Amino acid sequence: MSPTPIRNALTIDVEDYFQVSAFASHIAPHTWDQLPCRVERNVDLILALLDEHGVHATFFTLGWIAERYPGLVRRIVERGHELASHGHAHQRATDQSPAEFSRDITRAKGLLEDIGGVEVKGYRAPSFSIGRGNLWAQQCLSEAGYRYSSSIYPIRHDHYGMHDAPRFAYYPEGGAGLLELPITTVNLFNRNLPAGGGGYFRLLPYGVSRWCLNRVNTVDRQPCIFYFHPWEIDPDQPRQRGIGLKTRFRHYVNLSTMERRIRALCKDFHWGRLDHLFLEAKHESARD
Repeated sequence: MSPTPIRNALTIDVEDYFQVSAFASHIAPHTWDQLPCRVERNVDLILALLDEHGVHATFFTLGWIAERYPGLVRRIVERGHELASHGHAHQRATDQSPAEFSRDITRAKGLLEDIGGVEVKGYRAPSFSIGRGNLWAQQCLSEAGYRYSSSIYPIRHDHYGMHDAPRFAYYPEGGAGLLELPITTVNLFNRNLPAGGGGYFRLLPYGVSRWCLNRVNTVDRQPCIFYFHPWEIDPDQPRQRGIGLKTRFRHYVNLSTMERRIRALCKDFHWGRLDHLFLEAKHESARD
């Protein structure tokens, strides 16, 4: 008798195309309101796609977005998805002092809870910007009332990553009881390789990601944590001028194939919300 398939966590970082960290030196936050927003359209497309496949997910939502699109926040909750926090203004945790960080995460949590009418239990730092140099952020999150964080990617990367962090759910030392849920990696040749979404998912053939996720499920017997952004399913988004070739490539590569790939993921794996998988299941692998 084959093992029961593991249910994985599908997560969406709700931010618009002009809010990504890679554009931070080109698009100032005070100009965001002057730019055409596409996040509501894109999230509604994602909600319809998830409805079609009977999938529930976790939406890490910016407070800035929630202020301007409260109806979108309510639709996320009404469709049975988990509402979680991505902070307020998409500031990297590494660019804030502990006091500034605490104000940002507290403001976002309160705003999302007021609009969504549900407890916000989870947080994800923009650009996975919690690492070895600012682990104090985990205690700040606990003190602000968060129960878990999904802010660490255990890989080597030029913009983020904590390669020596545990690959699976753990309670960080000094985290005051906060559960950390790292983005999924596959361990090959004693090195963690990215397997949890983002630009790698768009760049590499879909079969590579499917193999990696399946390996984690079958070899490690652990649930995967996968993420993507609403702007990644939007190939018609406005193109930014003056950005470097590497940034341009990372942001725009294979946007036209992303929706099809997400549909394939929904068919090929079992998915659920982070809070259901890791909090209600007492941090054990969730099964059907």
